[in-house]
Amino acid sequence: MYWYYAKSGAQFGPIHEEELRRLSLEGGILPQDLVWNATMGDHWVAASSIENLFPPAPVIPPPIASQGVAIPVTPILPSTSPRESTLWQKVKRFLAPVTAGCMMGFKYLAGLKFLLPVLKTGATMVICIVAYAMHWGWWFGVGFVLLILIHECGHLVVAKQCGLQVGAPIFIPFMGALIALKEAPKNAWIESKVGIGGPILGTLGAALCETIFLLTGNTFFRDLAYTGFFLNLFNLVPLGFLDGGRIVTALSPWIWLVGFVILAGLTYMHFNFLLLVILILSLPRLFSLFKQKSDLERRYYEVTPAQRMIMASMYFGLIAFLVMGMQMTQVAR
Repeated sequence: MYWYYAKSGAQFGPIHEEELRRLSLEGGILPQDLVWNATMGDHWVAASSIENLFPPAPVIPPPIASQGVAIPVTPILPSTSPRESTLWQKVKRFLAPVTAGCMMGFKYLAGLKFLLPVLKTGATMVICIVAYAMHWGWWFGVGFVLLILIHECGHLVVAKQCGLQVGAPIFIPFMGALIALKEAPKNAWIESKVGIGGPILGTLGAALCETIFLLTGNTFFRDLAYTGFFLNLFNLVPLGFLDGGRIVTALSPWIWLVGFVILAGLTYMHFNFLLLVILILSLPRLFSLFKQKSDLERRYYEVTPAQRMIMASMYFGLIAFLVMGMQMTQVAR
């Protein structure tokens, strides 16, 4: 069952019940916030009224002094066991500083937990660089992964500007990279802005490579530019799983059908396992076009004419620029 919740006048969702409980445990949803699902009709309810959504408050014992009861203290009697061996005493003296050092080390690492996302991104980047270098060489592997990083940073920056909580980029060899949205966009306009942020910044990264080529004559940077233009153009295919599918939610979700036909045609003419995976993973959202939607789901796709015009200009203008960029960088190949 899908849930929606409201905070400070803003509406979020849809999210699964497991995600709703996770947010309540982490403080993302407070007891006074409102929640709703399809079984509640037209009424939102306070999150505190949902059974077992929040852990019960701890029971605080009364002050000891108020009881007026003397608590007996058991005296510590001398041990009647035999005196500990000298060897055991030496072992304890050795383990005491080691244990203290380990505890201090764990506390230090816990304080560096903010570095974990950086380490996670860096580790997956290294794995991808090695994978690409085995096929195209180290320099190209590094350059290609950096172009993907620039693309993902575009999504990250726009998502932050829209107030969304996002995870650090994770790289997957021969699949690209992704950032995990910890909360869903509240409407199609925000989703489309986050979607187009990656291709815009990624296109600038490819254009920078072409500029370096024009200044230095090093054909390596022209190859990177061509690859960057192609990478971002492919991501603009209007299918739900790709950036283009997120962008056209502000235009018309029915354009996903066009994207599905285009990608299915490419898969048929130039079969590639990755294309087949993208088609399969895009099916659930494509099927959602034909199911009956609730009022909240219909309101998700409500976009003003001005917003639709802005996004259409950015989307189709970016496609035209990328096509010209590929043609220009292919001349000297």
